[in-house]
Amino acid sequence: MKKILLTGTALLAITFSLGIVPAQAEDSLDNFLPSSGFYVDARYRFEHVEQGNRFKNANASTLRTKIGYKTGNAYDFQGLIEFENIGNIGSEDYNNTVNGNATFPIVADPDGTELNQLWLSYAGIPDTTIKAGRIGINIDNQRFFGTVGWRQNDQTFDSVVITNNSIPNLNLLYSHVRNVNRINGNDHALGDLDTETHVANASYKVADWLTVTGYGYWWDIDQSQVLSSKTYGLRLTGSTPINEDWKFFYEVEGAEQDDHAGNPNSYDATYYHLSPGVKWKNWVFQAGYESLEGNGTTSFNTPLATLHKFNGWTDQFLNMHLLPNGLEDMYGKVVYKFDGVHPWIDSTKFVGVYHDFEAERGGADYGDEWNLQLSRPLKLDNIGWSESSSIALKYAAYDADNFSTDTEKWWISFQVKF
Repeated sequence: MKKILLTGTALLAITFSLGIVPAQAEDSLDNFLPSSGFYVDARYRFEHVEQGNRFKNANASTLRTKIGYKTGNAYDFQGLIEFENIGNIGSEDYNNTVNGNATFPIVADPDGTELNQLWLSYAGIPDTTIKAGRIGINIDNQRFFGTVGWRQNDQTFDSVVITNNSIPNLNLLYSHVRNVNRINGNDHALGDLDTETHVANASYKVADWLTVTGYGYWWDIDQSQVLSSKTYGLRLTGSTPINEDWKFFYEVEGAEQDDHAGNPNSYDATYYHLSPGVKWKNWVFQAGYESLEGNGTTSFNTPLATLHKFNGWTDQFLNMHLLPNGLEDMYGKVVYKFDGVHPWIDSTKFVGVYHDFEAERGGADYGDEWNLQLSRPLKLDNIGWSESSSIALKYAAYDADNFSTDTEKWWISFQVKF
C-alpha cells in the first residue's frame, strides 16, 4: 500500500507541476470542516449452515463494525480513513477459514481488525478524479471487480483509480492494483494478493434503453498464477417502458479470456450472460442465462468479483478455475415490494431466485438451488439512523444431485448506519 500512496502522490505532484490546478481553486477552508465527519456502520449477522459432508452444523454469530472519517473538499482534495473490526459473539462453532475448525462448514467471516480504507483524491483536473490508496472498487454489476459486501470483511484494493467524464454520457475508468485485501483477512495464506493488475472500463449511455460498456482486465497474481488472465468484454444494458404499467429491462454481456503472465495453463474461454426482465407495479420478473466456458483443464474465472451475487447464495461455484468443464446457470427471479399494507410491512422486499446448474462442457447436471430473502429498511430519524439501515432474513438451499454435497444456509442480519 505504501507504493500505491507514493504513486498517487507522484501523480498529484505532476498535476501541480504542469500547472493544471485551476486558478479559481477555493482559497480558504471555510467549507472543509462543516462537510467533514465521522460515520459508523455496524452489522450483526447470525449464519447457520448445514452441509451434507460435515457431521456438525455451523452457527456463526458475528458483528462487523466500521468506523470512518471522511473529509470535505479543500483545494479539490478529499480523503477518507476507515477501520473495520469483525468479532465473534458466543461459541465459534464454524470454520472461518483461519481458526482450524475444519469439522464445521465454512462461514468466511474471520475475526480481526484492520485498516479497511485509506485514500486521498484530487479533482482539480476538469471532469477528472484521481484517487490513490486502499479503496473499495465496485465496477458495473461487480461480476469482475467488487467489494464482496455480503461478507463481513470487505475486499479492498491498494490501487490508483482515475475516472474521467469530460465527454457527455461517457464514463472512463482506469485503475492499477498492486494488492488485493481479501475477505479472509491477513492470517489467511491468500488473504493478501500481490498483483500487477490493470483495469480499463469505458461506459457510454446512448439513451435510457441502451448503455454500452467495453472493458479490458489484466490480472497478474503472484500467489496464485492460475488466476492470472486477460479479459476483454462488451456489456449492454438498458430499460424502456412498454406502457403505463409495464417496463422492459435487459442485460447482455460477452467476454473472452486468455491466460496471462505466469499462468501455467494455456487456455481461452468465453463468457456470456443474457438477462431480460419486466417490471409491473410492485413486481419484477426476470430470467437469465450465464455461461462460463471450460476446456476440460480450467475455465473462465473472475477471482476478484463479488461472487456471492452470482450462481447461488450457498457459494458452490466460487473457484471456477477448479471447475474444468465450466458452468451454465439458468435462473429465474421474482421480486415484490410491499406497499399500502401496514407501516410495519410497507417497504419490505421479497426476493425469490431459482437456479439450475449444468456443466458448460458435456452438460453434466450440477444441481439446483433456491434462494429466498425478506428485507426492509429501518429509518429512525430521531436517533440518526440512515435509510440504508436494514434488517433481513435470508435462506438458500442447494440440491447437489450427486455433483457435490447438499447445502442449506439461513441468515438473520441487522445493520445500522449513522
